[in-house]
Amino acid sequence: MDQSRLPAPESVAAEEPYRPGSKADFDRLYRVTYRRIFATMMLILRNPEAAEDATQEAYLRAFRAWDRWKQDAPAGAWIYRIALNVAFTQRRRERLQEVAQVIRRLGRPKAADPTELSQPDLLRELRALPPKQAAALILRHLHGFTNREIASALGVPERTVASRLAAAKGRLRARLGDHPEGEMSISAMSIVPLEE
Repeated sequence: MDQSRLPAPESVAAEEPYRPGSKADFDRLYRVTYRRIFATMMLILRNPEAAEDATQEAYLRAFRAWDRWKQDAPAGAWIYRIALNVAFTQRRRERLQEVAQVIRRLGRPKAADPTELSQPDLLRELRALPPKQAAALILRHLHGFTNREIASALGVPERTVASRLAAAKGRLRARLGDHPEGEMSISAMSIVPLEE
């Protein structure tokens, strides 16, 4: 099939509302949101295999609950909420495993990660943010969500979104300093293609 004749994913989503329980609508939701969900998982989990696993797990959970999805929240925000919950659980598990490794290796210093030295400052600092702050910042600035959409995706009040965004921006400013806009670009994000 000629890919150039397919409508852009965003235009497909805007054409018809999603119907809970409809396999065709879930397939459409998957096509529209997959790349962005995966990109978000990459930024949060920092590992392609973990991001792929988390993305698959999120869609599996969403598919199982699709017939119970309530249309009061946009389907895109709903799938983001599921995916972010999967990512946060994955990060907690990773941290527990890291603690276990440190306890086993007590006394041996951890070798420096060679990939950290080559990452742009902004991307490295974004990955160092607490996951909930990073998620709010990513949804706002990478995906263009409003505070209301972020609140729906994360399952928190809009004020909480605003405070997480402010805290994340403040932390980035403190760690990176006040740079002109051009210096704070996320050029390494091309590692995670959002559109093809």
